Amino acid sequence: MAELYLVRHGQASFGADNYDELSPSGRTQSRWLGEYFAQAELRFDRVVIGTMQRHRQTADAILDAMGGPQAEVAQDAGLNEYDFHALFAALGEEGMPPGWSAASSKKDFYEGLRQVLQLWADDRLPGPVPETWRQFQARVQRARIELQRAGGKRVLVVSSGGPIAVTAQQVLQAPAETAIALNMQIRNSSVCQYVFNDSAMSLVSFNSVPHLERAERHEFVTYG
Repeated sequence: MAELYLVRHGQASFGADNYDELSPSGRTQSRWLGEYFAQAELRFDRVVIGTMQRHRQTADAILDAMGGPQAEVAQDAGLNEYDFHALFAALGEEGMPPGWSAASSKKDFYEGLRQVLQLWADDRLPGPVPETWRQFQARVQRARIELQRAGGKRVLVVSSGGPIAVTAQQVLQAPAETAIALNMQIRNSSVCQYVFNDSAMSLVSFNSVPHLERAERHEFVTYG
């Protein structure tokens, strides 16, 4: 069986004009994860990322800390995050929950996000969305199947919280509510480990941050 290390990007720039960029903390988290991989003497024969800037920046920081590129970095848009701005916009002004704006507190934002994700999964958003929940599930599944078919001995994948949560949900054959709950818990630069072949995948560990477990690094445990 091959090994898959599925990493969430480092902390993005919450509240900034460009969310799709690592914050200074996000760059540090990613570098520390690369150092952890290097200390564990891990080598990756395949690297796959989404097409978002924060995915690329995370992968670059990890690989630089490991001593440089180990394999050509491939991209798959199926690993990209859902468009949460569009989901909130689909509620309309009257249906907008507290925290819809990235300018609001993180607590309010994530409570609003949980609500809008459930409406999306239930197909109850009143306005148009760029993709349905079913379509989101399908593209994440396609990306996962492509990863399995392409094989490799040890594969590094950098993605976002939504696809990571859905991957776990699908592998565990759990309901949509599980993906939403997991999505709210996934930490920046966390690692989910799977073993797989071309026809099966099993979860080994979920949402681990071994590179942040030192007491002086606890402040770098983030969710955005």
